[in-house]
Amino acid sequence: MSKSNNIILIGMMGTGKSTVADMLARELGYRLIDVDAAVEKEEGCTIPELFTGKGETYFRDAESRMLCSVLEKKSQVIATGGGVVLRSDNCDVMSNNGWVVALTADPAVIVERVSACDNRPLLAGNAEERIKTIMEERKDAYRFAHYTVDTTELSAAEVTRLILVHYRV
Repeated sequence: MSKSNNIILIGMMGTGKSTVADMLARELGYRLIDVDAAVEKEEGCTIPELFTGKGETYFRDAESRMLCSVLEKKSQVIATGGGVVLRSDNCDVMSNNGWVVALTADPAVIVERVSACDNRPLLAGNAEERIKTIMEERKDAYRFAHYTVDTTELSAAEVTRLILVHYRV
């Protein structure tokens, strides 16, 4: 894998993917792509509206198509949705088309970070319980990453610096 390709951030919601991706893109002069935002633009509605109107399977199909489309280009920092790793084909295409970085965090920190968000359809109901359940279901799904950073006690700037140090090696 050539590191001149793409940096792809994966991980649970609330681990800092979007914020760190923005900082990385600015630092490297790469194009910033947020897969969820690209799906929303393509579909003409929000992710929660997609979940409600067409279901999670439809959203996951749209997400996979967008990921493949985005990864045809180079020199990008790509923030993915937390569930993109649920399909092994997505994991393969990411591994083959970029340097994959998994961001992690403690469940309590994730709850704190996402508690004010109302645009996360998978957290409907008890957010804390849902996050713990999702984390358990996906505990092995992020292991294919080339590099992993625990963001629990780090600022976005610190996470960005760690990633850049390893990316530039």
